[in-house]
Amino acid sequence: MTDQLLSAAQTPHDLDFISHSPNQTERIGFRLGNLLQAGDLILLSGQLGAGKTHLIKGIARGLGYDGPVTSPTFVLINEYRADIAHGRLPIYHVDLYRVSSVTELTTIGLDELWLSEGVCLIEWPERAAAALPSEHLHIVLSHISETKRRIRLMPRGLRYRELLTTFKEETFG
Repeated sequence: MTDQLLSAAQTPHDLDFISHSPNQTERIGFRLGNLLQAGDLILLSGQLGAGKTHLIKGIARGLGYDGPVTSPTFVLINEYRADIAHGRLPIYHVDLYRVSSVTELTTIGLDELWLSEGVCLIEWPERAAAALPSEHLHIVLSHISETKRRIRLMPRGLRYRELLTTFKEETFG
């Protein structure tokens, strides 16, 4: 699982974008958020400043949440609520940057979040790779230049391949 999670090697189901600004990254997230449903698990990898939180802001907006979205680096988990049109789903925004061992994850109940009826968005999933389910959407963000980012969406499992198929159809017609 760890090698699979850390690998950004492209497969035929993957989708790559180049984002030219934080606003464009949020728009990509918005389109994706519109398609998410209860039980979805989204993993976001990338260096500090790669745009993970901007993408999550867009995802939360796509689910109808209009409040502040900040990275929960020190509190580990922020919870937001989708709007009525999205069933008031809980949106769990998890940041594992400060987690040093998988043992710590049991104390915060991380597995309960992705097994819940909410949407779980995890930054720095590499810190918990051994504990994460094999089915998820893994998004890797990487720096190209000061303002440009590569965003690779990698579906793992049928639900996430179907999600990306719908995402492509709605984004590109």
